[in-house]
Amino acid sequence: MNMHLLTNARIVTPTENFIGTVEIENGIIVSVIKDKIYAEGIDVKQQWLIPGCIDIHTDYLEKELYPRASAAFPLPFALHFMDARAAACGITTVFTALSFSDNEVKNRSIAQALELSKQIDETRHSLLVRHFLHARIDPNSNAILEYLDELRALESLYLVVYNDQIPGERQFTITQQIEMRVQGHGITAEEAEKMLMEKAERVKNINNRKQIEEAFKDKYIIGSHDDTTIEHVEEGKFYGATLSEMPTTMVAARKAKELDLWVCLGAPNYYRGGSHCGNLSSLDAMEEDLVDILCSDYHFPTMLGSVVRMIDNGISPSKAVNMVSLNPARLLNFDGETGSIETGKKADIVVFDSKKSFAAVSYAFVDGVCKYSADYTRGVTPLKAEQKMEWNITDRGL
Repeated sequence: MNMHLLTNARIVTPTENFIGTVEIENGIIVSVIKDKIYAEGIDVKQQWLIPGCIDIHTDYLEKELYPRASAAFPLPFALHFMDARAAACGITTVFTALSFSDNEVKNRSIAQALELSKQIDETRHSLLVRHFLHARIDPNSNAILEYLDELRALESLYLVVYNDQIPGERQFTITQQIEMRVQGHGITAEEAEKMLMEKAERVKNINNRKQIEEAFKDKYIIGSHDDTTIEHVEEGKFYGATLSEMPTTMVAARKAKELDLWVCLGAPNYYRGGSHCGNLSSLDAMEEDLVDILCSDYHFPTMLGSVVRMIDNGISPSKAVNMVSLNPARLLNFDGETGSIETGKKADIVVFDSKKSFAAVSYAFVDGVCKYSADYTRGVTPLKAEQKMEWNITDRGL
């Protein structure tokens, strides 16, 4: 029998937090015991104990594949270290966001994304944490249509997001895109503007959302990426979206909530106090209670780092933790099995310390198996003898 007792923990449930004990048997949480500390088991020294983070959108794989624009590494190598980093950052379920678009600026192509997806599909069960695919599909491309059947065949694909590629729309203005091309490709501003205008003219009347919705609506979560206007949000909703991912303006976030869409913003945005590219601030959106979910976007450590910062900013531990665990689980319809510290759920559990304004992870469990551990607790006062209680069947209610 695979059994663990995590005791003397500051446990965060969906509605409260307290010192207590979590018991795991065969990968399942079998009891959550409030105000009880046991002599046996793993003493976590009153560190936070929460459900593992569920990261619905990360671009991190690209950083391992291409740490420099001209330096590429093979996928098995990149995926191994991405996986290890996710566990060390307290992420037990990760959705790798791959862009299914032809974008020469970012070394992206539909064919390459499909090949990467197939390799992830084949290897994901041998990794430390749970891996799924998040397909960012360009609806302004006719080329995507011939790939839809192959995408549907991917076992790990569960989240599909409309990701427009019309220059000047959504996240980056034409001016910003010109600057990026000048810096990234060494061309003149005039050349960059001409390329962008030609692309805009070529794709502006292409909209394959209907075909994409028909291909994926039966078993996939559909979202819309970088909504900027009310019309963007309404269009996403019309074509089956239940998620507005990274809305770039307050007006878009408000409309998404009005239409009962889940709203996800980036944890780096919250942790840093604003968007790195000048778009909607997670802090500002939270002041109006417009944010349901935080994702790592491009930086794993900010998932738990934002939890720490939210608590420091007066947000309740339960609300903060729910934004990186239970809420994404609810969006994905995973909440019957995971996403919270409750009896009967999978033991996807993270223990961390938060004394330095970020999270130092001590343990990460997936299905009750310890996948990562580190000792950051040296110097912590040991549990006093009078505080200890014997671990016995009666106390556990068995």
